[in-house]
Amino acid sequence: MARRPWRVVRSILVHGAALLMGWAVGAQTPSDADLAATQAATKKTFQEKVAPFVSTYCTECHGDKKRKGGISFSTALKNPGGTAFQKQWKQAASVIQRHDMPPEDAKMQPTPEEAATFIEWVANSKYLSSKDPGPFVIRRLNRTELGNTLHDLLSVDPAIVGDLPEEVTGAGYLNTLSPLLMEQYLSIASAVLERALAPENAPPNAIQTRLFGPTPPPGTDPREEARKVAVSLARSAFRRPAAQAEIDVLLRVFDLAKEDGRSYPSALRLMLKAVLVSPQFLFITPAHGPETANEIIPLDDHQLASRLSYLLWSTMPDSELFALADAGKLHEPEVLAAQVRRLLASPRSRALFDGFGAQWLGVGKLAAKTFDTAKFPQMTPALRRAMYDEARLLFETIVRENRSTAVFIESDFTFLNDTLAPLYGLEKQVAGPQMRRVQLTNPQRGGILSMPGILANTSFPDRTSPVNRGVWVLEQVLGEHVPPPPPNVPSLEKQDKRKVASLTLRQRTELHRTNPVCASCHKILDPIGFGLENFDAIGRWRDQDENGGAIDAAGELPGAKHFSSPRELRQILSERAGDLSRNLAGKLLAYALCRQLEGYDEIVLDGMSNAIAQDGFRMQTLIIKVVTSYPFTHRRIHEQAAPPPNAKKMAH
Repeated sequence: MARRPWRVVRSILVHGAALLMGWAVGAQTPSDADLAATQAATKKTFQEKVAPFVSTYCTECHGDKKRKGGISFSTALKNPGGTAFQKQWKQAASVIQRHDMPPEDAKMQPTPEEAATFIEWVANSKYLSSKDPGPFVIRRLNRTELGNTLHDLLSVDPAIVGDLPEEVTGAGYLNTLSPLLMEQYLSIASAVLERALAPENAPPNAIQTRLFGPTPPPGTDPREEARKVAVSLARSAFRRPAAQAEIDVLLRVFDLAKEDGRSYPSALRLMLKAVLVSPQFLFITPAHGPETANEIIPLDDHQLASRLSYLLWSTMPDSELFALADAGKLHEPEVLAAQVRRLLASPRSRALFDGFGAQWLGVGKLAAKTFDTAKFPQMTPALRRAMYDEARLLFETIVRENRSTAVFIESDFTFLNDTLAPLYGLEKQVAGPQMRRVQLTNPQRGGILSMPGILANTSFPDRTSPVNRGVWVLEQVLGEHVPPPPPNVPSLEKQDKRKVASLTLRQRTELHRTNPVCASCHKILDPIGFGLENFDAIGRWRDQDENGGAIDAAGELPGAKHFSSPRELRQILSERAGDLSRNLAGKLLAYALCRQLEGYDEIVLDGMSNAIAQDGFRMQTLIIKVVTSYPFTHRRIHEQAAPPPNAKKMAH
């Protein structure tokens, strides 16, 4: 009998979680009339011009009979608006715009007008998507969020969750619970009770009194008092008012504990443990489903408070957010924007960098990245931390000072300590372990392109990688899609060492890209990587590469944009502030929604990007536009089957 309540606890965890997987979210839209007109025009253009274009110039090599590069347009032609084909259309437009396809030896070549029509249609193909923003992710708290929430709720050390595994953040959140993870949560809940509450049968401590209130006097109905405690506990732990059915489940745990002969405080203790392993605590959940025939509804204010707080602080809402949610005011755009500014002004907003910024820039991987210790003995844990903090402090400065996102590219200051300063050649100017703001006078330095942590993360353990750096700039800064390398293409290390012994890394890379299969992508990304070759694998300036050859940082980007140094490359990229801002807004929106953007989301992103540009690409404006966007503040209601217990990741 003593173990009986645990079956109820496990039932809450296993079966309750399965009930939380069936919500989806709405998206921001233009007017229905405008959308219908644009959609009709896009369909007409496809039928009259795009489908014939693809059939004439593409399907001979990329159809049912031939699938060069593994690409076929046969299915995409039947469903041009399908989200599964969006990347394929974009990639096709990119290679046509660069005149890489059709190949030069093809029998037929499109006219400039035909190519322009195709490229323009691809840009508008998002309007073929239905008014469906995709799945609404009921996602689980990650390790950091759970630790912070337990601290704020019960004043325990966040490190109590230290045995939980690291998890992919943002669009890669897991939405299921494995048996092993359930056991870990039970173990954490037991440890939390031991640290937060007095031992059983001992006088209650202050936290315990706050949670449970005094022991009811004789003559009082203990179950009714337990109901009051359950309502209060659930209200705090679930970050919203609990439904009656949820309270009844907790009272069932209380009843079973009493039937097992436990005292009133001990039964409440077990009820609290049930709360801490419930899906309503471990997942960020809406209130119980509203009674409405509408498919898309606004998030209730309590769910909005949690979504905002976990995005910017990685923890539960504070009392001010709770009060606004209780008053039904938080969903008002002006109120919501004001709360974004308030949360960003707090030191707790560091969580936005630790969760999102570090992932965007890639510096979160520095601590575990391998380096050749003989070549780079400087890569100590202290230097890696300083590299991480440099990126964090720049990110936080741009956010809190509400600067333009262009500062990520063109800043003339950074943050250094005596560990990191030698990589900049500033060891004489910076003393001590404390990170401090430093004005940069070297025109080759400034912004994320010359930041050692990012340069190190995009290098190999023993040398630089122009390819990795080029891909990083295109994807993480400019938001362009770089397809994966084709199979069976040998790496630089597989080249004949005798033939390349006297070549620089640039020359070896250029030799590598003589393979026509590789040339189309490499002619765009390699110049960017070559433009950063003056920085070695850990970000130090150099004039010669590993083989002693002179660094050639010259290159050309589309549009006859020539450069000969990192400074000139940075100037060219800074002219694309709109692309950087749109990319950053899209990545933050995907992170906030915990899923990849697709289909109709692109229309939302267009509107957000225009509004951000009109305010000078200011970072707080970008964040506010994400938080007040339709996908962030709405969800779609529909029925769907619960996923199997062993379901893997959501999108991404």
